[in-house]
This record gives sequence, structure tokens and C-alpha cells, in this order.
Amino acid sequence: MKDVHISGPTEDIDGHLYDPGVRASMSAFALGDDTLALEAAAAVRSASQALDRLRSHGAGNRGLSAGALDVLARLATADELGLTIGELARAADVSSRNVTGLVDTLERDHLVRRVQNPDDRRSVRVTLTPEGAAWLDAFRQPTQRAMAAVFRGFTPDELAAFRHLCLRLVTNQHQLEQHLNAGRR
Repeated sequence: MKDVHISGPTEDIDGHLYDPGVRASMSAFALGDDTLALEAAAAVRSASQALDRLRSHGAGNRGLSAGALDVLARLATADELGLTIGELARAADVSSRNVTGLVDTLERDHLVRRVQNPDDRRSVRVTLTPEGAAWLDAFRQPTQRAMAAVFRGFTPDELAAFRHLCLRLVTNQHQLEQHLNAGRR
């Protein structure tokens, strides 16, 4: 267990990166069973956290979450009527309640606004404000430079394969979630 607290990747005999501390802790957790899937999950989590730290830094410490940035980006591609809370929630695969909280924060910061839905007076649509569009424009180039730096050395084929594998994880998780939810009925 002395390697549990070692951090930082190193290469295994096949030339693949792994984290000795993660491997040691996952070996202890798995009681000697194969740890490759557990290590892969830990690597995905570490990569996600690293990207979130970079995104937070690039957001100028404005405190915008990845979810809030996703809402802004989706609104930037919407027509002048914007999107409903439900449309934003379905697009991001989160609850309407979650999106409502994100929109509350973005509206408080004057980056989006709620407008009455012309097709249904009982509902509202969310639109990007000029301030929100300007903020996204200012965020765009630093983000593109940061992503180019983070993925430095990756070939286009590797990036496509990485994207594919991440989306396979998402697909598998959705299928598992549906199976688990069906068992509760």
C-alpha cells in the first residue's frame, strides 16, 4: 500500500500511462481482481476534473459551471426566440430543475434573459443577451487555445477515437441506467 499516495502517471511495460497510486488503491479495493476498468474510470474522472479546472480558469473566475457554459453555447446557436427550459434540459440530458438554476444564475449575471413564449403564454423561453454573446466571444479564443494545448500531440485520428470512446461510455451508462430504472418498476 506504500504506492497509494504516489501521484502522477508513469508508463507500464506496454508503454501505456497509468497512475501507480490509483492502481494500488484500486487493487486494494478490488481485492486482487482486475482493476483496468476501475483505473480507466479514475482516469476519466481525473481528465474531467483537469478540464473543469482549465474551463474555470478560462471563465475568468466568473464562477460559471460547465453546465452554465453549455446553456450559453446552446443559446448562441438558437434562433431569436431562444429555447425553453425543457429544450435546454433535454439537449443537456439534465433535469429542468437543474437548467432553471443555471438560467437563474446566468440571468442574474445579465448573460441570458427569460422572455414570454409567443406560442404559449404559460411558458417562457430563454435567450442570449448581447452581454452573453459578448462574453462567449471573449471566451472563445482562449478556450480554443487551451484545448489545443491540452490535446497537444494528439493526432486527428486519436482525437476522434477519444471522442468515440467517451461517447461509448455515455451510451453504456444510459443503457445501464435504463435497465436499473426498469427494474424499479
